[in-house]
Amino acid sequence: MTGDILAVTGLTKIFGGLTAVRNVDMTVRAGEVVGLIGPNGAGKTTLFNMLGGSFPPSSGSIRFDGVDCTGAPSHAMGQRGVSRTFQITSLFPSLSVLDNVRSAAYRTTRAGWGAAVFRTPAYRREEEEVRRRAHETLAFCDLDHRAEVLADALSYGEQRRLEIAIALAAQPRLLLLDEPAAGMNPEEGQRLVEMIRRIRARGVTVLLVEHHMRVVASVCDRILVLDHGVKIAEGAPAQVLNDPEVIRVYLGREQVDA
Repeated sequence: MTGDILAVTGLTKIFGGLTAVRNVDMTVRAGEVVGLIGPNGAGKTTLFNMLGGSFPPSSGSIRFDGVDCTGAPSHAMGQRGVSRTFQITSLFPSLSVLDNVRSAAYRTTRAGWGAAVFRTPAYRREEEEVRRRAHETLAFCDLDHRAEVLADALSYGEQRRLEIAIALAAQPRLLLLDEPAAGMNPEEGQRLVEMIRRIRARGVTVLLVEHHMRVVASVCDRILVLDHGVKIAEGAPAQVLNDPEVIRVYLGREQVDA
């Protein structure tokens, strides 16, 4: 895979009198892992919400795989191949781990309600495929041994991995990860880094918002920095994490050797 899978031009989001994101240009190449960092309130999640279809932009354009999808709703972006996680886990706590993942895998099925009612051969084939894919995704995320456990019985780190599994079950081409390492201990953070590398190896492009700089420096090909909704830096991790302006507005003295 080569070329830009995502191209954003002049993206702006205004809420009343507040400009949360201002005139942001960015590209993500197919097969990259790109980090999006910045202080709290910088506009990172607002940008994610526009890319994933939760918010329409006030102005600017979003092109995914060469197609203009500016303002497309989240279900349409999902159908195009964009999937995301959230800062706060959004699981079905009373469902099993397996059923949480199956619920996402159904997004890619084609059989309608009639096929489900009459349990046609096509429906049964799709059901088997959904179950197979759900088990494969859980194994990929090291959760296959927890398949029948209720989601709310998982540890916090396992819940974060389950949310990634749910996003992967929809078979995305672009995965948006919103602070996946939040609340993780160093061991869980390293496990996350290894998982993101394996996700990229499967051909999935990754864009992540993250505050843990060691995770960002370990896994990202490029980093973009937002401050007050404006892009202030972009480049390789070693370059960006040692940029004096980035250190001033965000990192302080906690530089990361990339």
